[in-house]
Amino acid sequence: MEGIFDNHNHSQFSFDGKRTTIRLSAEAAAGKGLTGICFTDHYDAYVPPMKADFEHLVPETFDIEKQQKEITETILDTGYPILKGIEIGLHSKCRQEIRRILSINHFDQIIASVHYIDDTDPYYGSYYRDKDWKEAYGHYLETLYTEMKWLGDFDIMGHFDYIVRYAGYPENSMQYRYFSDIFDEIFKFLIEEGKALEINTKTYQEHNGRLTVLDTGILKRYREMGGEILSLGSDSHDPGRVGENFGQHMEMLKNLGFKYLAHYEGRKLIQSPMR
Repeated sequence: MEGIFDNHNHSQFSFDGKRTTIRLSAEAAAGKGLTGICFTDHYDAYVPPMKADFEHLVPETFDIEKQQKEITETILDTGYPILKGIEIGLHSKCRQEIRRILSINHFDQIIASVHYIDDTDPYYGSYYRDKDWKEAYGHYLETLYTEMKWLGDFDIMGHFDYIVRYAGYPENSMQYRYFSDIFDEIFKFLIEEGKALEINTKTYQEHNGRLTVLDTGILKRYREMGGEILSLGSDSHDPGRVGENFGQHMEMLKNLGFKYLAHYEGRKLIQSPMR
């Protein structure tokens, strides 16, 4: 996979990354033929009270200096390309802290994601109560658009259909035809600002006996509007899942007419051809 980076990985510095280390996941990426890997550990400055009470994790942040120091040391030891990243958790209640942390640190790549919506964690299911699937999925997209547009200072929009992962609805795909207006607004913003749309391969794995399906209509519309910047991320939390299912997703993207995959070094876009 010459030129291809796995742009979305978590290490021991993430609150939920204790099954791996920077070195182990980097070695896994090298072993799978990836050109490089980026560690985008979680930084969610706001955690909903319902989750904080359950897990006693407030906030879900990491020691950026220590993470970057270990990345530097691993690069020196192995010679393998490793990028320094962060997955910033967007939420209206922590905007000031998001601005602060991004202003005082330097990253290769910044992923902007929504994990917590309103005052819930979708993982536990309460978000979906009293909502039909269109309302639940649509509200998530609208929230993601509002918060990423507010932030502006990021490189990759993370897992746009994350909300489908943990839903219990029969509708296991966020399809373009039902959310065309908000998708068009999102794509217009990403394209004009030169930011990447992420294909997060973890989303399309089985969860509680249910498989989320990626609607290729979303990608077709993105390309139709002029979108070319795509990022592949495994969202790995252990070495075995680094680069998972990249091959099949790259074939799908090539069949849809896409030619490149993106990563960022020092916040500068690099497009690598899919071979």
